[in-house]
Amino acid sequence: MKVLVVGGGGREHALCWSIAASPLCDKLYCAPGNAGIAREAECVPIGAENIEGLVAFASDNAIDFVVVGPEAPLVMGLADELRTAGIKTFGPSAAAAQIEGSKAYMKDLLTKSGVPTAAYGRFTDIAAAKAYITEQGAPIVVKTDGLAAGKGVILCDTVAEAHAAVDSMMTDKTFGDAGNEIVIEEFLDGEEASFFALVDGTNALPLISAQDHKAVGDGDTGPNTGGMGAYSPAPVMTDALTDEVMEKIIAPTVKTMADMGTPYVGVLFAGLMISKAGIKILEYNVRFGDPECQVLMRRLKSDILPALIAAADGQLDRFNLRWHDDAAMIVVMAANGYPGAYEKGSEIKGVDAAENQDEVVVFHAGTKADGDKLTASGGRVLGVTAMGASVTEAQANAYKAVEAVEWPGGFCRRDIGWRAVDRETKASP
Repeated sequence: MKVLVVGGGGREHALCWSIAASPLCDKLYCAPGNAGIAREAECVPIGAENIEGLVAFASDNAIDFVVVGPEAPLVMGLADELRTAGIKTFGPSAAAAQIEGSKAYMKDLLTKSGVPTAAYGRFTDIAAAKAYITEQGAPIVVKTDGLAAGKGVILCDTVAEAHAAVDSMMTDKTFGDAGNEIVIEEFLDGEEASFFALVDGTNALPLISAQDHKAVGDGDTGPNTGGMGAYSPAPVMTDALTDEVMEKIIAPTVKTMADMGTPYVGVLFAGLMISKAGIKILEYNVRFGDPECQVLMRRLKSDILPALIAAADGQLDRFNLRWHDDAAMIVVMAANGYPGAYEKGSEIKGVDAAENQDEVVVFHAGTKADGDKLTASGGRVLGVTAMGASVTEAQANAYKAVEAVEWPGGFCRRDIGWRAVDRETKASP
């Protein structure tokens, strides 16, 4: 069958890498792709948000199945338009994608579903938002309602910081129209984990656990990013907790959305906070996490393509997946200055040398081929992934591979996986 993957980041490279290995896939396209994805698929120069162009390409090239990677085209209605054109698609409708497209919508849906989440208020008025912050006190969390590339969440230690965050979002328009409405949330203290489930509108199939690192600096310091690294499994997610998440969070959400007439089809990504008080959900996303997708695909034993098709066909109730026991880790290499202003065009060498090491695959997120040169074209540029018998071993393998990459224009965190490594160290005799 002919498959089209939409997107051009590290998540899409991992999906293409996995789908390309499927015996069901005769021809793989990716729009727009990147220099790394070009090794797995034929890249076509159509932007991920060019809905009309993507539908036309899929129709003209008799595409059998489309996998939509990023959230923005889903919120814009790409899956709806593809299905209207008779093309089978993995990804939620625009109505269902509002669970990520609008944090205010999501929070109201969680309340309606009885799903445990942080207390919150939603605001379009600056004065009212600041008054709420003053009344609640700090620490407190300020979020844009709309999509902000994973950066529209500000954790504020003081009331003054929270007021400044409101001004940044609503007055300065730092995140554009995404900050026209904001959500202000209770600060939850605990350990975060990423939980994924494939959903076919009625049934949900849990995937393995992962944990990412949002902050740009070692020790989880500095501003939030789209993700500086991740690992799987996340030791904090026990089998009992997985069952609890499915029962109290995923299942009620899926049922409520179906009852509302907006059944969810695709991957549902729950950002969780795990504390002594129990599990609460921080947010939902309508796509695979990036960089979590990369470690999930590395650990997946099964063919991913039939699973995605089963979700699109409403047949997940008869499906299962197999996973490698070994741990996986990804270390993101980003351009100097990220998540602020950064330069593009710096040359990257040594990727082949990194991949020549055992159990290492380098996924490309923001790269471009310039003749024989590989250059950086984004903020997060490479995802160096490695496997190991433990998270500690996977970490050692990943950082050994990082050392082989010659890129003065980039940097990475040096402590990815520290929570799991600390657990493993304490547990060893």
